Amino acid sequence: MRYENFILDIINNSNEHMTAEQIFFALKKTYPSVVLATVYNNLNNLYKLGKIRKISIEGCPDRYDKTVRHDHLICRCCGKLSDIYLDDITSELEKQTGFPIDGYDLKVQYICPQCRCKQADN
Repeated sequence: MRYENFILDIINNSNEHMTAEQIFFALKKTYPSVVLATVYNNLNNLYKLGKIRKISIEGCPDRYDKTVRHDHLICRCCGKLSDIYLDDITSELEKQTGFPIDGYDLKVQYICPQCRCKQADN
């Protein structure tokens, strides 16, 4: 696909977990004629090929991330998403299930400090 490598570069060079819309606006700076449907099609293809991760959180738009092994902290109040680096538990999962594990996505829910402050103020 024409924009696939550019979209992959945007994701791999970002320190954020970007939505399709954010990726669209970043790509549009260089390619003004690109349309949002093209970005979605490329993201779906990159995900199917295992070149990016898709992070789905209920009530929020999907976000896209690098494939570097890491997990995520997700604030239950505001949806803030942060990377955390925990020990890989693939071998433990394989031991418990009895079959090879291709990968996993651990999402740890918490309430971020900003939301805790807001709750304390109420």
